[in-house]
Amino acid sequence: MQSNKLALPITEKIMLLCNVSALIPVWIICWLTQLNWPLLITTTLITVLLASYLSFRLSHTLVQGIKSLETGLLNFKDGELATLLAYNSNDELGKLCQLYNQTAKQLRQERQWIYQRELMLDKVLQSSPQAVLLRNDKGFIVYSNYSARDLFNAKTPLEGSQFTHLLENAHPQLNNALTRDSDGLFTLDTEQQESQAWHLSTGKLLLNNQYHYLYVFKQLTRELSRQEVEVWKKVIRIISHELNNSLGPMSSMLHSGQLLSEKIDEPRLRRVFATISERIKHLNEFVQGYGKFAKLPTPQPITLDWPMLLGQLQAQWSYMIEISKEVTTFADPTQIEQLLINLLKNAHESGSAHEHIR
Repeated sequence: MQSNKLALPITEKIMLLCNVSALIPVWIICWLTQLNWPLLITTTLITVLLASYLSFRLSHTLVQGIKSLETGLLNFKDGELATLLAYNSNDELGKLCQLYNQTAKQLRQERQWIYQRELMLDKVLQSSPQAVLLRNDKGFIVYSNYSARDLFNAKTPLEGSQFTHLLENAHPQLNNALTRDSDGLFTLDTEQQESQAWHLSTGKLLLNNQYHYLYVFKQLTRELSRQEVEVWKKVIRIISHELNNSLGPMSSMLHSGQLLSEKIDEPRLRRVFATISERIKHLNEFVQGYGKFAKLPTPQPITLDWPMLLGQLQAQWSYMIEISKEVTTFADPTQIEQLLINLLKNAHESGSAHEHIR
């Protein structure tokens, strides 16, 4: 450390070296020719001045290039890659400065590309319905998306807050899922909505030589509901099939019984057969209704043309229309039309006035 503090600048080193190299031959010549002291001193001063001037002129360009490199490296240290060196001499130092400029341009382009990729990744994560949370091994949250803030009911970004503090303010069921520190399903009960099914995935990764812990929350309520509907449809199809297999022979036997009861001419027997026939009819309609639900095709959603759809319905049923032109709906037009037909049919069968049906 002390040697660095006492080190001379490169310009002074070059001047000292040039002066010593020039004075040694001059002194040898003066000693051989036995010059007197006044002439020796004059010769020495002239030699020193001339050597200093020439060494300064020669070292000035070198020092200028070295200072440019020093400035560029300091900019690298501060993360500034936009500054280029203006040293353009056609020598070894100039080639080194050109190589520095090429490196700075390449690093700047790569940093811009990485920055654009980070923006794209952040936009994807922020718009993802899955809640993403990342914390380091010191317990601080380093990343979270909007879904994670909604899940933890946070009004401000979670970055920088303590993970333990977040657990203290979280829902008890969410707290239990996180403290379990393993993948799995959990249920979240909210006051405004029904129970929500969530799946928690955890992971451990190494970033900047520091372990980080990733938590990904995926809501499965809609998926489980869809699967539940599919299961119910399958059950309804099976039950409908079994009931139809039984109702068919029962209807045939009932018809045969009614034909035989006409020969006996017993009113009570006819009344019993009529009651059984009516019950079988209602049961058959009930089974067919659920069978239609089970046979509903997968929706094919498109953008609905409400004016055209409502106009077609108004030609069949009388009702009042009040709809904004700015309404945009993405749904299956066939199923929506059938739903509206059923609603209008029920409304008319209820005896409501036409002007009250909207």
